[in-house]
Amino acid sequence: MRQFGLTSIIIPSYNGLHLLTTCIEAIRHHTLEPIEIIIVDNGSSDGTAEYCLREGLILVSLPRNTGFPIACNKGLAIASGDQLLLLNNDVIVSPRWLSNMLLALDSADDVGIVGPVTNYISGRQQVEVTWIGMEGFVEVAERYNVSDPVKWQDVQRIVGMCFLFKRSLLGSIGMLDERFSPGHYEDDDYCYRARQQGYRLLISGDTLVYHAGSASFKVNFPDGWNSLMERNRELFIAKWGVNPLQFI
Repeated sequence: MRQFGLTSIIIPSYNGLHLLTTCIEAIRHHTLEPIEIIIVDNGSSDGTAEYCLREGLILVSLPRNTGFPIACNKGLAIASGDQLLLLNNDVIVSPRWLSNMLLALDSADDVGIVGPVTNYISGRQQVEVTWIGMEGFVEVAERYNVSDPVKWQDVQRIVGMCFLFKRSLLGSIGMLDERFSPGHYEDDDYCYRARQQGYRLLISGDTLVYHAGSASFKVNFPDGWNSLMERNRELFIAKWGVNPLQFI
């Protein structure tokens, strides 16, 4: 079986301890490959920092909520992995999730970014799968996550909720663009930059994870979520001269 080097998993979190604990538990239960887990705490007041220290997680503690792109960049700056993975705290991973994605990432030199399929997401990564309860999800994912390159899809966009990429890509195009803070379209921007440098993007269709769906944004921006998305879409258009919705 292919042996992979260290993967750095970077998880920003803001007052999301109830999500984070479940996220970490699933990572530890379902991951066999060497990993380091970096939590970037965006000034939480719910005991996130104490939990991370107690659990032996790598902690980057920020004084306030900077949003997703800045937090990810803080984590990337200290990550030591051969592969880098940005993960939302409302994602629950599943059997063989990382091994399947790493196989896709390693399948060709020009593959730069890989993402899984999931129950709740925009674009081509969403699949229709049903289950009852989290035990039911794990049972479904156990059957679903059978490595199969036939299920890999070349796409123009990978959503940042579970975003695996090569360190060589980071060296080529740099960090996330922080002008998209507190979040939305920074992942579209990163994908666009990767494709400009000749990298391919793959959906790992043999990898199913659970996604609660923008849980943090809906809590922290209850009235302005849609306006934030529209503002950042316009920022993308101003930067590149193209509408990112054409890549969905």
